[in-house]
Amino acid sequence: MTRRSNYRGRQVLFPLGALLLIAAGGALAADPSRWLIFLAGVGVLGLLDDLATASPRGLRGHARAALRGRLSTGALKAAGTLALALWALSDRELSAPEYVAAAGVLTLATHLGNLLDLRPGRSEKALALTAAGVCISSWSMAPLEPVAALLVPVAVCAWLTLRERAMLGDSGASLIGGMIGILLVTALPAGAVWLAFALLIAISLYGEFRSISSGIGRVPLLQRLDSLGRVN
Repeated sequence: MTRRSNYRGRQVLFPLGALLLIAAGGALAADPSRWLIFLAGVGVLGLLDDLATASPRGLRGHARAALRGRLSTGALKAAGTLALALWALSDRELSAPEYVAAAGVLTLATHLGNLLDLRPGRSEKALALTAAGVCISSWSMAPLEPVAALLVPVAVCAWLTLRERAMLGDSGASLIGGMIGILLVTALPAGAVWLAFALLIAISLYGEFRSISSGIGRVPLLQRLDSLGRVN
């Protein structure tokens, strides 16, 4: 890992997601499940983006680069994430529409992790809220099983990012976003997966044309939650 300036210009360790990838590799050695392979895969794709010296930002930036004949690491990440999502879901008994919705949720939730990772702890908090929601809705901790092996490493990452000692990078944010997607597609009924898909589309479009941070700042409850636990 190296050091990079965060949003306040403070030099912090980067990318912390590399440690999450190591944790995912250890978990894979013990349990080579499709979900862990998906998470490791999106983490590696994010790491390629972290290591790139210059890359377009946002979906539009990657699309423009592709139209010019230049394959950016972001475009590779988007295509690779979709391919991994389709593969991870291929052994589930889903109808064609359900398959499309679940793949969309996995892909866009991974992207959501990156959209949120503009402030310390934001992606980790989104995962915590999603985990709490699926557990409360089922009155059980069972929905956490597919991602349980990585919950403690993510908690450690949250401690470091909230104290501005490290940044997740795309590697960590993508992996955490992938965990959110897995919780949604494995714990929600089909109709709710479609609602999650629609919401993720809306958030992704908003993030392309507006500032997520500004939007959060305009909602007092979200602003308080966003700043919770930060050193500043």
